[in-house]
Amino acid sequence: MAKSASKKPDSGGPSRDVERVQTGLRIEKRILKVLKGVAEMHDLGLGDLIEGIVLHAFDGKAPFSKPTLQQIARLKEVYGLDLTAADSHRLTESP
Repeated sequence: MAKSASKKPDSGGPSRDVERVQTGLRIEKRILKVLKGVAEMHDLGLGDLIEGIVLHAFDGKAPFSKPTLQQIARLKEVYGLDLTAADSHRLTESP
């Protein structure tokens, strides 16, 4: 399986080798657009960004700084993303 290196060096400590797998992740279209925008702003691949978000969440930490949250708010406006965490367990797909 292919390994993918983060484009940005981490903020401390030695690098960690991992095994990555390809997945067929389904995600809401506007959320994906915002995620891609955030990844681009930080010169990261989408998978690297999602891994970082998940690892922060697993540790009970916020994944984004205040300036990044402000950028996310602008991207949400641009892409019409009006969903919030309160919607997370209520999303359904149109037939």
